[in-house]
Amino acid sequence: MNKKSVFDTKYIFVVVFSIGQIIFGLTQNSIYEILTGMVSIITQPSSLVTDYIGLGNMGAAFVNSGLVTLICILLLYKLKQSLNGPFIAAIFTISGFALFGKNLFNVWFVLLGAYAYSRFKKDKFNKFLIPALFGTAIAPAVSEIAFGNTLPLTISLPLGMICGILLGFVIPPLGSSLINVHHGFNLYNIGFTAGMTGLIFVSIIRSFGYVPTSQFIWTSGNNVTLGIYIFGLFGIILITGFLLNGKSFKNYKNLLDYSGRLITDFVQLEGFPVSLINIGVTGIISTMYILLINGDLNGPTIGGIFTIAGFSAFGKHPKNILPVFLGVFIGSLLKVFAINDPAIQLAALFGTALAPIAGEYGWHWGVVAGFVHSSVVLNVGYLHGGLNLYNNGFAAGLAAAVLIPIIEMFGKDDDSK
Repeated sequence: MNKKSVFDTKYIFVVVFSIGQIIFGLTQNSIYEILTGMVSIITQPSSLVTDYIGLGNMGAAFVNSGLVTLICILLLYKLKQSLNGPFIAAIFTISGFALFGKNLFNVWFVLLGAYAYSRFKKDKFNKFLIPALFGTAIAPAVSEIAFGNTLPLTISLPLGMICGILLGFVIPPLGSSLINVHHGFNLYNIGFTAGMTGLIFVSIIRSFGYVPTSQFIWTSGNNVTLGIYIFGLFGIILITGFLLNGKSFKNYKNLLDYSGRLITDFVQLEGFPVSLINIGVTGIISTMYILLINGDLNGPTIGGIFTIAGFSAFGKHPKNILPVFLGVFIGSLLKVFAINDPAIQLAALFGTALAPIAGEYGWHWGVVAGFVHSSVVLNVGYLHGGLNLYNNGFAAGLAAAVLIPIIEMFGKDDDSK
């Protein structure tokens, strides 16, 4: 398979995935319901946790997801950007978060800010595409300022846009600097960056007497419908990878031996077909986890599942995510929360940002990481007012910054590989 055909295959894959999201959405509600739902999604605050299935409806949520993802893919294609592991992770993450926080209005100003930074640095935009795409974690700040107050729209709307551009402008330089804090053991580095940026932003607006919108929209009762869709989706991805890999699982075992620490690009290291197999496997495992703990398949949890799947091209695999799940589960037995509390469902899914700890130091340290993360994540959301969608990435960065020196003190486990 030549380079051009691989390039085309990757784009065909992500475009079909995006269109699949749209088609699924169109089967769930009438066109009128989807349009009215989209209006609600676009014109209301989107701070954590805002399940677009509840704010709009299921059809609107998935159509929003598909359209936002498709436009981002077209941007990458227009810029002739080859799709490696980080970009596949970004595409899946955007698609997932477009079910609960990112929408057709708020993401573009963050991207525009990152583009402005590239012009300021007189560099190609391609160099900053990864922090730009992941930086849309801070997109709810745009919706918050635009629609979350009593100011007239003629003032609040441009103010929200300007805030988004400014936040997008600072994300790229901060992201490259803050990776040193967690030494690459937090896969959601831009989530950590967005958390720090959101902390400063919210502190400033609070000092002027502005109180960010606090909301919690969480849907349940859709496990059958969404379970059939998600299992079907990842089953198809798994089979596609199997077929493209010469109808075999050849080299998949090699992928399981990587720690996953930034930067571990499975697409470059083991190939696109093997990465697809891994995406299918981890997507199925993550969905099964939610169902086994009697959790809810909805916008936020599917966002978590899609994020795990995307990062399965860029650091995650069953061997390094399962210890984190176990750590969160053990935490639920000993702490004051239940394993299927909404925040803890998300802590388990997004806490796999710390998967490289299990991969590098052994499964038992992965359990410790999950155990610690499940507590930290419950206490950091206030700092950024819910305006950083990657709250778990922020918490994971803090947890890794403390845990890594402690783990190093005890020494690396020789059997961790």
